[in-house]
Amino acid sequence: MSPENPFPADPDRAAIWTMLVDRDISAYVRNEWTEVEADYVSSSEFVSIDARRTSNPDSWRVGQNLAAYRDSWLAGSAELSAAVSADKLEAGLREATTLRDIEIHEGDAVAHKKFDGTICRRDGGLVHLNWQTLYLCRQDAGRWRIRGFIGHLPNPMGDRSVASHAKELPANATQHVTAGPYSPVLTVRADRLVVVSGQAAIVPDGSIVGDDIEEQTHLTLQNCRRQLASAGCTLSDVVKVNAYLTDMATWERFNSVYQSYMPEPCPVRTVVGAALLDGLLVEVEMWAVAR
Repeated sequence: MSPENPFPADPDRAAIWTMLVDRDISAYVRNEWTEVEADYVSSSEFVSIDARRTSNPDSWRVGQNLAAYRDSWLAGSAELSAAVSADKLEAGLREATTLRDIEIHEGDAVAHKKFDGTICRRDGGLVHLNWQTLYLCRQDAGRWRIRGFIGHLPNPMGDRSVASHAKELPANATQHVTAGPYSPVLTVRADRLVVVSGQAAIVPDGSIVGDDIEEQTHLTLQNCRRQLASAGCTLSDVVKVNAYLTDMATWERFNSVYQSYMPEPCPVRTVVGAALLDGLLVEVEMWAVAR
């Protein structure tokens, strides 16, 4: 996202955005907890919930206390700083972070901070960021502070029943035992389709990222997900996938990553061997049902 504060005319929301995005990222990149320590309430008031990347509250657990969260924050910062140059880490975190929705009522606020992106490591690998956090904030002594959060929520989140009813696997549909993670046939009801052109492991500056099929598949599917989101869709809305591999011997490895992204019922799918642009190992196009 843009480094510019999106709330220039709203002092409270601007202050919350600065606290949760600008100041947090700057401190995280430099491994300086002292720069954000005052943004939190006292340890006796702080509470966190770990959503464990599921939208089912029955699976959520009580999270870390403030001291433990500080320690994990510092450890995560140190680990990423060792793997990613400071300029790329800061740019990647800002690009992956979105904070548009902040609700304020009588001195309390809920801020929806989302992460969706990829950061390139020094060794050529990728760091994948995809979750969201609900921050609970309150005004205290003339400033906004973090009183707690619900972290590691799935992104996107919500009821997928609408999408699942728009596409259905017929009860008598079957296919051979060697089939991959795809449906042999789907019935689809839709008033509007969203079609995504072939996506690949290419970052915004045009460079290709990833030296193996797993890394490139991760980034390719993340690019697909971002394109779908721009049209109001998620991967659960996808009904048809065409995938192209430069080496069909990587089919099972591609499937291993692919099935971790695609909810049931999986889209119908065709995978073919193809000559792609130099350096690319996979390309994926998608058709989705708009809700």
